[in-house]
Amino acid sequence: MTIRERVRLPPSVFRLPVEKIREGYYSDAYFNLTKQLLEADGHHPRVLMQVFQRKESLLGGVDEAIAVLKQGAGHYEGDVWINGWEHLEVKALHEGDEIAPWETVMTIEGDYSDFAHLETVYLGVMARRTLIMRNVREVVDAARGKPILYFPARHDHWLVQTGDGWSAHIGGTIGVSTDAQASWWGGRGIGTVPHGLIAAYGGDTALAARKFADRFGRDMNVTVLVDFDNDSVRTALEVAEALGDDLWGVRLDTSDKVADESLRRLHGDGAPTGVAAELVELMRSELDKAGYPDVHIVVSGGFTAERIRAFEEAGVPVDSYGVGSSLIRGSNDFTADVVINDGVPCAKVGREYHPNPRLDLVK
Repeated sequence: MTIRERVRLPPSVFRLPVEKIREGYYSDAYFNLTKQLLEADGHHPRVLMQVFQRKESLLGGVDEAIAVLKQGAGHYEGDVWINGWEHLEVKALHEGDEIAPWETVMTIEGDYSDFAHLETVYLGVMARRTLIMRNVREVVDAARGKPILYFPARHDHWLVQTGDGWSAHIGGTIGVSTDAQASWWGGRGIGTVPHGLIAAYGGDTALAARKFADRFGRDMNVTVLVDFDNDSVRTALEVAEALGDDLWGVRLDTSDKVADESLRRLHGDGAPTGVAAELVELMRSELDKAGYPDVHIVVSGGFTAERIRAFEEAGVPVDSYGVGSSLIRGSNDFTADVVINDGVPCAKVGREYHPNPRLDLVK
């Protein structure tokens, strides 16, 4: 049986600010000073650098980290950049690999003065992408195969969207909300009929949805936010009647500070707030009774892996989960250590070399 080589993303995908990286613009100053001192002293130790992290996780950002090394390792001779990649030996795991605490995920062997200045950059890339990938996989597992929509773009700086979207894709999401997030695999952003469009049509959700479906229904599954009037079941039925077969789904996004009117009519002031399980169950029941069993229910607003898991265990009839800010919270930091110097073990106490047979040589 032939084993196919696993393909890495090429450096060109990342559009790195190469000159700035080479100059150490994004690096901690002490790494730049280290490089300057080694070069000025004519000291060129051949070291083995070992990279690891401390959680059960999924490895993200490793291809981008390799791109940083390929395009940023080296030194200047006058104004001429001498690329150092060809003199490095890099071994690494792959995007999406499951990794254990303290497992070596990458090694870099070569003249330390050629890559000392890059540590901040490649560790930061891996920390961010691994965090996203791990968080996404957690909610995907919690949803038991139901689609996850990746909605954190509005909660963070726009510059992180592209790489984060790739990490979310590898982690298992079925859709992202911006074209930037989908760009590395040639996809497109998806979304729902938003509150802003509904407001632009005077708060008439059914009218806004009809206009949206007429324009975009051939290109996407039309999903409509139905909480504009905080009467989601009534609004969903109006939208279903207005769109008929053009409606794929309705999205519940009720604030956790208020109770939907459909539940208030049942429970008064004691009605549960937010996108409660009872609200989803009532929505499913009323859509089915009205003859719309094929209309899907998407929920969003404060969903985490824990909350999704609770919904799934209770059998709440959700078809898809939209998850936002929880996917970019937390940490998954990486550490790099010189563990061998010119063939001699030379590691900080407690950070000794841990060979990993899973690593592949990077070409």
